[in-house]
Amino acid sequence: MTRTIPLSPPRVHRLPGMLVFGATDVGTVRSNNEDNLLIDEAMGLAMLADGMGGHAAGEVASAGVLTEMRAYLAQHAPALPAFFADGGPEADPDATWSDPAAGALRLLHGAVTHANARLYAHNCARGRTEGDGMGATLTGFWRASAVAPLVAFHVGDSRLYRLRGCVLEQLTRDQTLYQQALEAGMRDRLPARNVLLQAMGPAPAVTPELRSHQVVEGDVLMLCSDGLHGTVAHAEIEATLAHANSSTLGAICERLIAMAKESHSRDNITTVVALCV
Repeated sequence: MTRTIPLSPPRVHRLPGMLVFGATDVGTVRSNNEDNLLIDEAMGLAMLADGMGGHAAGEVASAGVLTEMRAYLAQHAPALPAFFADGGPEADPDATWSDPAAGALRLLHGAVTHANARLYAHNCARGRTEGDGMGATLTGFWRASAVAPLVAFHVGDSRLYRLRGCVLEQLTRDQTLYQQALEAGMRDRLPARNVLLQAMGPAPAVTPELRSHQVVEGDVLMLCSDGLHGTVAHAEIEATLAHANSSTLGAICERLIAMAKESHSRDNITTVVALCV
């Protein structure tokens, strides 16, 4: 059994306006961990990826997508206007921004496009055809400063949640055939829950879900792979996150992973929990 070393260590990370802890576990069934997570304090970035492909390809895909995302944002984020970075007035008085996060959302679209292209090129170089080869889900959030909006990005079926006022809300939509069937009104003969409509890597292009969210002090954010949300009930996750404070983030991540195992999850399990302060 192999245990993936996460790109970011399991400790409390201080991002702008929030404390973040992340952990990943191989689970009780799989022989290797194809999940990974990355938390970058300097950039205000937290994200996870659930790899697929087998024979170590999943680990390569998840780590590769995360590192490519960080590298692209690190290179291009300094060009964003000061309005997004520090909440101050726009440097160019003639510039118009209908959404303070508009520039960041465009930059995130470019980062996702770049990371997908790099992984797709790797698949092509290995002789894989379109729709084949290794891939990964990608879900995360970016907050450049404590006064900036939180911007979220999402491809696949990992999830972002927000707990506010003891109510847990899913902020992302699963990009799966199952979710599509539910939204079409199907109730019988539903497809398997894990059939993805898209992922990073197998195709030359992806359409990420990109949104900005205002967060307030006391909000709890959680990223997780389907090894957690696929087996642990929404109400149980909600009750566990309700105990989040500055000293319990690590214990909550450990408890969520343990709950997934107790619920007989057959997948790798990854969660990132953030407390807005």
